[in-house]
Amino acid sequence: MKKISRRSFLAAMAVLAAGGLAGCGAADNGLQIIRIGHNQSTNHPTHTGLTAFETYIEEQLGDKYDVQIFPSELLGSQNEMVQLTQTGAITFCVASNSLLETFSENYTLFNLPYLFSSAEAYHASMDDPAIVGPIFESTKQAGFEAVTWLDAGTRNFYTVKTPINTPADLRGLKIRVQQSPTNVRMMELLGGSATPMGFGDVYTALQAQMLDGAENNELALTDNGHGDVCKYYSYTMHQMIPDILIGNLGFMDGLSEEERAIFDEGFQILNQTQREAWGTAVEEAKDYAQNVQGVNFIYPDIAPFQEAVAPMHEEMLEDYPDLAPIYELIQAHNAEYAAQA
Repeated sequence: MKKISRRSFLAAMAVLAAGGLAGCGAADNGLQIIRIGHNQSTNHPTHTGLTAFETYIEEQLGDKYDVQIFPSELLGSQNEMVQLTQTGAITFCVASNSLLETFSENYTLFNLPYLFSSAEAYHASMDDPAIVGPIFESTKQAGFEAVTWLDAGTRNFYTVKTPINTPADLRGLKIRVQQSPTNVRMMELLGGSATPMGFGDVYTALQAQMLDGAENNELALTDNGHGDVCKYYSYTMHQMIPDILIGNLGFMDGLSEEERAIFDEGFQILNQTQREAWGTAVEEAKDYAQNVQGVNFIYPDIAPFQEAVAPMHEEMLEDYPDLAPIYELIQAHNAEYAAQA
């Protein structure tokens, strides 16, 4: 597990202290502070959803809680925020499923490339308690639990100079991937050179040509400026990886039954608000990227990409046999919501 750097920790503690007493969680007005960190801008659907959550919780429990949202990695990188959530220094944070793989092997399943046959199958699977329940609860021994998922669309390759039409086009390219063993293995099979890196460092690395490209959804082009540097975006649709809101276990266990019911309703409001905003945000991002940033959108045949990474499904089932029943439940949703030809 990556350790929190002293510089990042002190910066996070300074932000926490500015919002109240770090470690105490009480504001001057006596309200208990709920701190939520994420790595997106205030324009992102994730922030929109969290704002709806903040409004609901304070409407219902405003006499006890003060919800404070910290966007844009103000509390550190995702990895650092997860660790701060473990300790209770912050209450909730949004983390990519890929990162959570390093805390619980169960999250490996959702990182598999081409796990879902369509966006509809992805959503149905993530809404299925029989699928997400065992995975969301698997980090309790690490001091936190997942409380809801957020849509992060499909992940696709985008590059500075080289358009990606086939896996062969990735050969020798340095591609930023999320910090998980599954993503490194995926790039190995596709022929590229995986470069795990925190999201906040990607723009500078692309600009300095330390990276040849990255892989993410369309909002990375616009909301994070990557389309100013990368001019080719290829719809390989190799992953549909959710973002996960996790909560400090001590805080969650300390809620009364009535409070927990209110928070659970708040998590559902967050989920629905974020998902409703997602589709609109993607369409706006594509329009801006193409017409303002000059990004070229490419629609390659994805079959060669699927074939290249197909061994990962067998490897996962062999390494983690306990996940096989959940994998089969996902296949049932895939059959019901097959991709349209």
